[in-house]
Amino acid sequence: MKAIFIVYNQAYNQEIVEILEGMGQRGYTVWEEIGGRGSVDGEPHLGNHAWPTQNHALITVVENDLAPRVMQELRKTDAANEKLGLRAYVLPVEDAL
Repeated sequence: MKAIFIVYNQAYNQEIVEILEGMGQRGYTVWEEIGGRGSVDGEPHLGNHAWPTQNHALITVVENDLAPRVMQELRKTDAANEKLGLRAYVLPVEDAL
């Protein structure tokens, strides 16, 4: 199993969920209203008067064969509007309850 940790501009919230649900992935956890700044470029998302946009983060645990498909869809989403900001990381799940 693999965990996919996704950090994204709040504008992507519904789109990210639709990607997962469209692939039959039901379970996920979302953190809302988190701040951050990308390591390469783009504007900070800090939720204040100067930088009002915020990020959300989501983690989902998927079967090994689903992870590359999810990442492919996330790459397409990011490429369509790179300025919004979207990062995703695939991590091994060694044990689960």
